[in-house]
Amino acid sequence: MVVLNKIYTRTGDAGETGLGTGQRVRKYDLRIEAYGTVDEANAILGIVRQHIDTLPDAAEVDAALMRIQNDLFDLGADLCTPETDEPLEYEPLRVTDAQVVRLEREIDALNADLAPLRSFILPGGTMAAAYLHQARTVTRRAERCIVALAERDPVNPAAVRYVNRLSDYLFVLGRHVNDQGAADVLWVPGANRT
Repeated sequence: MVVLNKIYTRTGDAGETGLGTGQRVRKYDLRIEAYGTVDEANAILGIVRQHIDTLPDAAEVDAALMRIQNDLFDLGADLCTPETDEPLEYEPLRVTDAQVVRLEREIDALNADLAPLRSFILPGGTMAAAYLHQARTVTRRAERCIVALAERDPVNPAAVRYVNRLSDYLFVLGRHVNDQGAADVLWVPGANRT
C-alpha cells in the first residue's frame, strides 16, 4: 500500500534515490531514466485526456487512456523493483502478457476503421493527436532506455513488449482522434527542396 503523508523527505538531496528493493542509486541511473521517461509519457496522456471531449467516442477513449495511465504506473513499479534472487517482503508488481494482449486487441480494433496509409504522417491535426504523437515519441524513448537497461540488468520481458506495443497504440489512436485519419497531416517528401 502506498502512503504519502510527507511529500519531501530530503533523502534525495545528495543525488540518490531509492528503488523498490530499498537499494540506493544515483538519480541519473539508467533504471531511473527508464521509469522517469515512462512517467513523462504518462503525464502527456493526462494532457491528451483534456482534449478529447469533442470526440464521438470520448468516453471510450478516455477510459482506454485512463487504463493505460494506470498500466504505466504498473510499468514504473515493475522497473523500480529490479529482479533479484534476494527475497523481498512483498511480491513485486510486474506488467503481464495480458496487458500486452489487451493493447494488441485495441490496436486492431482502432486500425480496422482507418484507411491504409499511403504516406508517413506528420505529428499534428487535432490537439489530441499532436499530444498523442508526443506521447508516442516519449514512449519510444522509454523503450530505448528499457532495452538498454535490459542489457545490464534483468528486465521483465512483458514490460519491454508492453512499451513497444504502447507506442504503436498511440500512433493508431492519434489517427483515430484525427477524424479517423481524415485530419492526418501527410508528409510530402522533398516538398521544400527548391
